[in-house]
Amino acid sequence: MSYLLNNLKLQENNMKVSAFTFIKNGQLLGYPFVQSIKSVLPIVDEFVINVGKSEDNTLKIINSIASSKIRVIESVWNESMQEKGYIYGQQKMIAQFNCTGDWLFYIEGDEVYHENDLQLILESMEENYNNTEVEALVMDFYHFYGNEITLLDSPGWYRSEARIVKSSVRSYAPDGLFWVILNSSRKGRYPKAKKTQAHCYHYGWIRTENQMNLKSKKVQKYWSREPVSIDYSQIDPSIIRLFKGSHPKIMNDFFIKNTGIFQASKNYKITFKDRKHRIMKKIENVFKVSLSKKHYKLLK
Repeated sequence: MSYLLNNLKLQENNMKVSAFTFIKNGQLLGYPFVQSIKSVLPIVDEFVINVGKSEDNTLKIINSIASSKIRVIESVWNESMQEKGYIYGQQKMIAQFNCTGDWLFYIEGDEVYHENDLQLILESMEENYNNTEVEALVMDFYHFYGNEITLLDSPGWYRSEARIVKSSVRSYAPDGLFWVILNSSRKGRYPKAKKTQAHCYHYGWIRTENQMNLKSKKVQKYWSREPVSIDYSQIDPSIIRLFKGSHPKIMNDFFIKNTGIFQASKNYKITFKDRKHRIMKKIENVFKVSLSKKHYKLLK
C-alpha cells in the first residue's frame, strides 16, 4: 500500500532515508544552504548537518529551520589537515557516520534539487532498495555559471556524480566529492551505481565574485594551494550554454535576475586544457559518449 506525502507517492516499506551535509561559513561565502536543505526534506526521514565552527550565523540559521527531521552536529576543523581536501572528506564522513538510514543522500551546500525530480529519486531508491548489486545512485548535473540562465557544458566539468549510497556498503570519502568502496581485500574502488534520471542543480558558480574570491582565500589552503583570483569572465566561451528549463521554486528569491546569457571576456586566451576539452567534446559529439570524469561504475 502506498501513501501520499506532500504530493509524493511513497511505498510503505522499511526503507529509511538519511540526508547529510557539512557546512562552514555558509552565510559568509554565499551558499544557498537553506534552500539546499529544504529542497530534499520532503523525501528524507532525517537530515544530519555537520556545522563547522564559523565566523557568521550559519549555525543560528540552520537551527531556525522548522523541521524535526534536522539533527545538527557541531565540529571544529583541524587546520593542520591541508592535503588534497582531506578535511572535506573527514567532515563529510562525520555527518555520514551519524546517519541511521538505509540510503545516505549526500548534498553539498550549493546543490539544490527540483521539486519535480523528487519522485524520480524516491522511485529509484525504492526500485533498488533490495538490489544487492546496486551500491549507489547517480544524479546528472547542471553547472550554472555567472548567472542562473547560463550553463557550462564541457568534459572538464563532471556531468554526473553518485550522491546517494547504501549504508550497508563500506564507503568513505577521500576528499568530500566522491565515495570509495572497500572490497573484501580492503582495496578501494568506485561504487556500482544506477542513474536516477534526476538532476542536481549546482549553484556554486553564481555567487558574487567577491564571495567566490573570499571562498578561495578561506579554502584553498585545504588543498595546499595559495588563493587564486577568480574572474568569471575568464572562461572558454565555447562551453557556455543557455539554460532553457525551470529552477527549483525554492530558489526563486535567491537569484539576482538577469536578462541575458553570461558573456566570457573577448580577450580570454584559450589554454592547453581548453583545447584538450574542445577535442574531447568533438569526440563526444561524434561517438555519442561522455568523457567527463565519473566516480562510479554504471550498471546496465
